Amino acid sequence: MGIGTEWYRKTLLTITGIPLVEKLSTTYGKRLASRFIAGETLEEALDEIEALGKLGIMATLDHLGEGIQQLSEAAAYKEQYLKLIEGIAARKVNSNVSLKPTQMGLALNQEACCSNIREVVKHARRYRNFVRIDMENTPYTQATIDIVRRLHKEGLKNVGTVLQAYLFRTEQDAKDLLRERVNLRLVKGAYKESSDVAYQKTAEVIESFKNIIKLHLDNGVYTAIASHDDAIISWVKAYVRTKRIQKHAFEFQMLYGLRMNEQARLAKEGYRIRCYVPYGVMWYPYFTRRLAEKPANLMMVLKNMSALKR
Repeated sequence: MGIGTEWYRKTLLTITGIPLVEKLSTTYGKRLASRFIAGETLEEALDEIEALGKLGIMATLDHLGEGIQQLSEAAAYKEQYLKLIEGIAARKVNSNVSLKPTQMGLALNQEACCSNIREVVKHARRYRNFVRIDMENTPYTQATIDIVRRLHKEGLKNVGTVLQAYLFRTEQDAKDLLRERVNLRLVKGAYKESSDVAYQKTAEVIESFKNIIKLHLDNGVYTAIASHDDAIISWVKAYVRTKRIQKHAFEFQMLYGLRMNEQARLAKEGYRIRCYVPYGVMWYPYFTRRLAEKPANLMMVLKNMSALKR
């Protein structure tokens, strides 16, 4: 990703935040978004996860939603997650759970959010499942980490979070959470952040990403490495070979609808690969972040749009 791609990403994240653009997108873009969304219902998503399982691909299931306005919405999402966990168990598919803290009320009341997440994590533990608290933009970084630490201290070890390599603070966060043996997903980062808190140059982000990956692998902590970047994937493969790290000590993660053939290939090579599978009707924020990641994603959607007009 060069200077042009960096400009593209920042520009797209800016314009997709404009209400008129959002209205037009949600009105006309639903069919196009389906490339990245596994359906609107839990059953549709579980069908997709079942199909992935036949290819040796694991999953993490996300009921889309974020930035709620009332705590009653958080309570409703919590109930959906309890059903989601039961659905995974009933279908016997290999899937973890992912949720966003603002979906559970973090922007409204941190204590209520923690209570909602605690209930989901406890329910997941009953079914021997794991919950990943997704990391959102920087206003919520510390609060998200605090919730995970609190739940771990309460004995709920089946919960982890995400660290974003483009933030200046991430290396220290990684060291701190390593000591507490928190299971982490490591990513570059997908939100628009200022130069006060985040690296703006691609080379700096990649260097940070590699540093936190090495830190976790070298310490023997199971690590989820989320990337579609061939250079990063090849680098990880070479690094674990050099260090004689077993394939079961980490996993690659990719997104539903992106590089599905590569996901299947990694599974055939014996690597653990997990697909992030989102579903639901609140797809717009997720969809726009996927488009912003690289121009190729937008080109793919525009190509599909042209095909629909024929």
